[in-house]
Amino acid sequence: MAGWMVVDGVRWYVDDPAGPLPPLLLLHGFTGSADSWADLRARWQGRWRCIAVDLPGHGRTYWPDDGTPHAQALSMPAAAAGLAKLMKRLGCSRYAVLGYSLGGRTALALACHDPQRVAALVLESASPGLRTPAERQARREQDEALADWLEEHGIPAFVERWQALPLFASQERLSVAVRDRQRAIRLAQSAQGLAQSLRGMGTGAQPPLWEVLPRLALPVLLVTGSLDAKFCAIAAEMAASLPAADHRVVAGAGHAVHLEVPETYAALVEEFLERCMHPSAGEIRGWS
Repeated sequence: MAGWMVVDGVRWYVDDPAGPLPPLLLLHGFTGSADSWADLRARWQGRWRCIAVDLPGHGRTYWPDDGTPHAQALSMPAAAAGLAKLMKRLGCSRYAVLGYSLGGRTALALACHDPQRVAALVLESASPGLRTPAERQARREQDEALADWLEEHGIPAFVERWQALPLFASQERLSVAVRDRQRAIRLAQSAQGLAQSLRGMGTGAQPPLWEVLPRLALPVLLVTGSLDAKFCAIAAEMAASLPAADHRVVAGAGHAVHLEVPETYAALVEEFLERCMHPSAGEIRGWS
């Protein structure tokens, strides 16, 4: 089933194969969409029920901001609450969540919001947020300025600027076909939607979750690329705080490990989630 589900006035785009397999919710990064997971979903067909959504401000998900009574402020807590209700409506009493970058931050917020039903987390190049008010204020100002620039110059110019960030330099080695597909997904976004996401769900706007990590007693796989020093350091700190975390650094990869070394990434996720599903194979509990 691919289509829309309305949750508290928000029209979420959901691509759900349904069926009896263990549910795995996939959350894309900034400028991505449910389509970003096409290759991994094809690989994992028959293994998990891979549910992909367009996050608020992205793709085909409509998050109202027109001041009407049903409108909600776009924020990380609101998005996490909406996803929890959405998964409940899909009949998922227990489920795992995999998120990349923005999607990883969202996945972590969802696990904190819905700890009884989120059974396992895969966080790729993700963060619990910024610790101090000063850091968050500075980042909010940066994101606000970027959102203003995006609305003024439009999506094509923004995509060129975004893809040129040093964070994504290692993606120049990707095949032309992969880079073209990523570019097409980015160009399909709306300026207003991405600006909403920057202002409402950016790292500066996100409530920090560092203090919650020691209480998050579920299995967590942290994946970072060796070329992404900043997020390797963040993940190492997270691993030290989480009760059941496994941090894997993938050699030769940058920020988007799942794109740059997909075979290695998929194998790490598969090994981790299989252990979650079959407690006899390890110490990590399963889900149903």
